[in-house]
Amino acid sequence: MEEREARMALSCVVDPGDPQAAALVGEFGAVEVWQAVLRGSPERWAARAASVSLGEVERFARVKGIRFVTPGEDEWPERLAGLSGAEPLADRGGPPLGLWLRGPADPVELCGRAVAIVGSRAATAYGRTVAGDIAAEVGVEGMTVVSGGAYGVDAAAHRGALGGGAATVAVLACGLDRVYPAGNAALLEQIRSAHLLVSELPPGAHPTRIGFLARNRLIAALAQGTVLVEAAVRSGARNTASWTTRLGRVLMAVPGSVLSAASVTPNRLIREQEAVLVTSALDVIAELGPLDGRQPPLLDVRATWDDLDAGQRAVVDALPARASRTSAELAVASGLPYGACLGSLGVLADRGIVEPTDSGEWRLAVARGRAGARHAGAGAVPGAAPAHPSRADGEEAP
Repeated sequence: MEEREARMALSCVVDPGDPQAAALVGEFGAVEVWQAVLRGSPERWAARAASVSLGEVERFARVKGIRFVTPGEDEWPERLAGLSGAEPLADRGGPPLGLWLRGPADPVELCGRAVAIVGSRAATAYGRTVAGDIAAEVGVEGMTVVSGGAYGVDAAAHRGALGGGAATVAVLACGLDRVYPAGNAALLEQIRSAHLLVSELPPGAHPTRIGFLARNRLIAALAQGTVLVEAAVRSGARNTASWTTRLGRVLMAVPGSVLSAASVTPNRLIREQEAVLVTSALDVIAELGPLDGRQPPLLDVRATWDDLDAGQRAVVDALPARASRTSAELAVASGLPYGACLGSLGVLADRGIVEPTDSGEWRLAVARGRAGARHAGAGAVPGAAPAHPSRADGEEAP
């Protein structure tokens, strides 16, 4: 048996993120560990190994379009090596024995410049909106969004990335032939068909509490940093944040209302200086470092917002975050006469805040205008209704 086959076999019998398994494979190699398992040691793995037919697993995976990769192979993300030196957390730790992948994308390419966006399953409209906007805007800068495919913030982050034309990776706590949560079936299928689903669990595996805890370390390890949008006192997203810190990666948090239980953890992490406060994609890009050493297009808010007159601000407020409007629609939405609206659009275009589309409509300038508009409202109370009318309603969880 080769190392790759042994790792695949072990992935079918060992709980994900088992630190003992990672240590044994690291010291003796997967082949020797698997042979020991077949001889009955450790007993807890040997009992499961007796029912494993590796040939059937491989055939089923091929039918489902699922592939298995191991360290050293072309599709193995080297960023996972950081798990080798990280202390275990909640009895989970170490690098995965291998990864099961489903989807056309290459994880090495996707995770070369990636940010994890995680948060509460029971996210508020504020949390879903912020997660979606940040995901869409970092995607414009060429970053991949990594999350866990769950309800709430995870789903909003994936949808934001997809809506902004960005790549996204969903790391699941079950076999990739299964759809969990079922309510996100359409979203997960969209990610599978164009991007990538990842798991360290073999096809057929059910989601478990241990699986989710192990999954969280992979989300943190595949990204350069993690953005925590909302998380209650006890939250799986808090576990992902802890893994980010253990890995020496950048931990960021979006502040929320002091009256919201969903924002207790990010607010506390910011207060205790465990996480960097971020309110926009530009903040995230600035923390993670731009591609090829380029500086992100940070806006001087005073030069781009405070100097606008009332009419120009009204036009910016009338533009959706990720859509466009005709000049006639903007005149109605802003309450300006048509001529005045056109004049304001001209000034805003000259300053790089808005831009025309190929169809002759108007939109906020890619990344810069959207982020600038968010920065301009940074003084608003977190958790309150967004100042931008198009952001008043967050993405609804399925």
